[in-house]
Amino acid sequence: MSAGAAVPEPAGRPVRPRDAASLILLRRHGEGHQVLLGRRASAHRFMPNVYVFPGGRLDAADAAVAPHADLHPEVAAKLVRRWSLDKARALAVAAVRETLEETGLHIGRTRDGQFHPDLGGLDYVARAITPTNSPIRFHARFFMAKVDESHGTARESTELRDLRWTDLPSAFNLPIADVTEFVLTEVQRRLDGWTPPGVPLFSYRNGAPRVVYET
Repeated sequence: MSAGAAVPEPAGRPVRPRDAASLILLRRHGEGHQVLLGRRASAHRFMPNVYVFPGGRLDAADAAVAPHADLHPEVAAKLVRRWSLDKARALAVAAVRETLEETGLHIGRTRDGQFHPDLGGLDYVARAITPTNSPIRFHARFFMAKVDESHGTARESTELRDLRWTDLPSAFNLPIADVTEFVLTEVQRRLDGWTPPGVPLFSYRNGAPRVVYET
């Protein structure tokens, strides 16, 4: 689905969105940046065969994880305008945990057999809510970090196939959803020096994509 594509109006009562989190991993490449993307397996009910950032649903256990380093105060401040600090931290933990599960990249430390995510290098850049007519809905928060913050070698998984580092301009040529296209555009604008007026919310109104910057 391309950005701006019309979405049919829902026929019944919308499904309640599930909390989710994704992590945009960046690395320097020449004069620009590359982003880590993977293709969702064809068996997935939600967005099969499209390229996405690592991420997934918030688990109840994420709230109980003790981070190796906490969110930067400025990042936490952006999140707690909408949610409690505990939930903000749990969402960041979910983004790091899902990245580990789907790519093998560790952002944190392992002590006594327990993984403790390092949240200190994460930024919070956007959130999105799936259209109301979708049978599977997510309320996703998008975090961003540099690959320098991670350990290990990226490898594909049952969740993400064809895991690849892609130059940002080339990423738009992959089969991606409109929300991924929007987030990539936001990231590129930030890397070019643009300061956003707030955290963007990508959602839908009257069947069409809508963006609001929340302050």
